[in-house]
Amino acid sequence: MIQPRALPGIALASAVALACMWAAPHLGAVSPLLVAIVAGVALRNLLPVPVALQPGLAVAARTMLRAGVVLLGLLLSLPGLLKLGAGVLLIVALAVGGTFAATTLLGRWLGVDRELTHLIAAGFSICGAAAVAGMQGVVRASQEKVATAVAMVVLFGTTMIPLSVAVVTALDLGVGSGGTFIGGSTHEVAQVVAAAGIAGGEGMLAIAVPIKLARVVLLAPMIAVTSLEQRRSQAATPGGKRPPLVPLFVVGFVAAIALATTGWLPPTALQYAKQAQLFLLAAAMFALGMGVHIRSLIKLGWKPVVLSLLATATIIAIVAAGIWAGLGA
Repeated sequence: MIQPRALPGIALASAVALACMWAAPHLGAVSPLLVAIVAGVALRNLLPVPVALQPGLAVAARTMLRAGVVLLGLLLSLPGLLKLGAGVLLIVALAVGGTFAATTLLGRWLGVDRELTHLIAAGFSICGAAAVAGMQGVVRASQEKVATAVAMVVLFGTTMIPLSVAVVTALDLGVGSGGTFIGGSTHEVAQVVAAAGIAGGEGMLAIAVPIKLARVVLLAPMIAVTSLEQRRSQAATPGGKRPPLVPLFVVGFVAAIALATTGWLPPTALQYAKQAQLFLLAAAMFALGMGVHIRSLIKLGWKPVVLSLLATATIIAIVAAGIWAGLGA
C-alpha cells in the first residue's frame, strides 16, 4: 500500500511522465523514456530536490518500473511472432543471446563495472531502455549506471537509424532482408520504426517491428538467467540476501504475454495497455534520473562507450551473418 508521504514524489513523476509522452512524438524518433530520464537528470543537477519527494520517487523507480515491464508483455502475442518463421526466430535468438554473452565477456575484459555491463548487455541485445529498466530490478544498479546505459542506448541506437538506412540502400536489400536487418539490430522500438519507415515504408515496417518485438519476448529468460547468476555469486556470502530465482515482475511479464496470446483482450484494451506501460516506464525513468549526479556519471569514463560500440558491432555482425545465410524474412 502506498504511504501518504510518497504521494508528492509519485505525483511529480506522473506529471512529468505525461508531459514526456506528449512531447516525444514532436521530437522525431525519441522515446518518452529518454525524454523522462533527461528531464530527471536536468532537474536533479540544476535545482535542489526537496526531501519530501524522495519516498515517492523511490516508489516510482521500483514499483512503477516493474509494473511497466509487466504491461509490456500485453503487447506481445506468441502466434504473431511465430509467423515470422524459424529462420528469423533463429536470427533473433542468436542476436539476443550472442550479443548479451559477448557484451558480458567484453565488459569483463575492458574492466567495466559488472552491474553496468549487464545493463548495457540487456539494452543493446533486447529492447533498449525498457530492457535496462527490467535488468536494473535484478542487478540493483545505481541510478548513475542506469542513466549511463540508457544514454548509450540512445547514442548508438540513434546512430543506427541513418546507418541501417545506408546499409539497406547500399546493399540493395529487399523488404524482407532490410526489415530483418533493421528489426534485428536496432536497439529501441522507436528507432526501428524510424529506420524502417525511411528505408522501405509500410512493407518494411510490417517485418521490422514484429522482429523487434520478438527480441522483447526474450527479456524474461535473459533476466531469469542473470538472476540465477546473481544467486550463485551471492551463495558464498554468509547472511547475504539472495535474489529470487525468477523475480515476481518477470512472472507477471510472462503471464501478460500468455494473456495477450489468448486473444481475449480487445484492441482498445491493448491500446490502453500500451499507453499505460509507456506512462509507468517514463515515470520510473524520471525518478531514476532524479538520483543521478552528473559528476558521478562522468567518473564512469570512456569504457562504457567502447563497450557499447562493440555491442552494437556484435549484434550487427550476427544479424548480417544470419541474412547472408538465408535465414531472413
